[in-house]
Amino acid sequence: MPGLTIGDTIPDLELDTTHGRIRIHDYVGNGYAIVFSHPADFTPVCTTEMAAMAGYAAKFENRGVKLLGISCDDVNSHKEWIKDIEAYKPGCRVTFPIAADPKKEVIKQLNMVDPDEKDQNGQNLPSRTLHLVGPDKKVKVSFLYPAPVGRNTDEVLRVVDSIQKASQHRVATPANWKAGDAVVILPSVSNEEVQKLFPGGFEVKDLPSGKDYLRFTKV
Repeated sequence: MPGLTIGDTIPDLELDTTHGRIRIHDYVGNGYAIVFSHPADFTPVCTTEMAAMAGYAAKFENRGVKLLGISCDDVNSHKEWIKDIEAYKPGCRVTFPIAADPKKEVIKQLNMVDPDEKDQNGQNLPSRTLHLVGPDKKVKVSFLYPAPVGRNTDEVLRVVDSIQKASQHRVATPANWKAGDAVVILPSVSNEEVQKLFPGGFEVKDLPSGKDYLRFTKV
């Protein structure tokens, strides 16, 4: 199914949320935002996921990342559901808005439709979709999970760190990278440029091919 994907500008939709009416572009502002969907309120996996995001809200905020949840129930339902979310994980508070989409129109425009999961009226429910949107309002990363699989919030945070690292330096993050690990220098950076860009030094892996493309550094 075609739809919103990496590199696309997220639609500037106006949404009803638990924090009132908001426009997506205004909400993103000059920072980053995570826009993520859930199949329905008062469901088990969705409740654990929402609690996990609430528990990590401060970590995302420290990275300049706002959170925006979406579910197909109405705002009043969301507000009641929040009580369960906060009770499930004592000490956490849902401080970010949750948008309502009872007509299931928003999820279509944001490419968040699950082709298999349907409500009692036979309408498609949202998938577990997550878009990381950058300051330019373009989608930087998308996650798409089926209904039975809950998201890994640590992985979402890791990807945020990776995207922001790559946007600040001419580097990429290798497999299983974590914050604080070495990164790889982009092949487009010449060895002469490396000396200027990474004065702290770098390591070139000795490979059978004799090519010096695998260069690690700390930034």
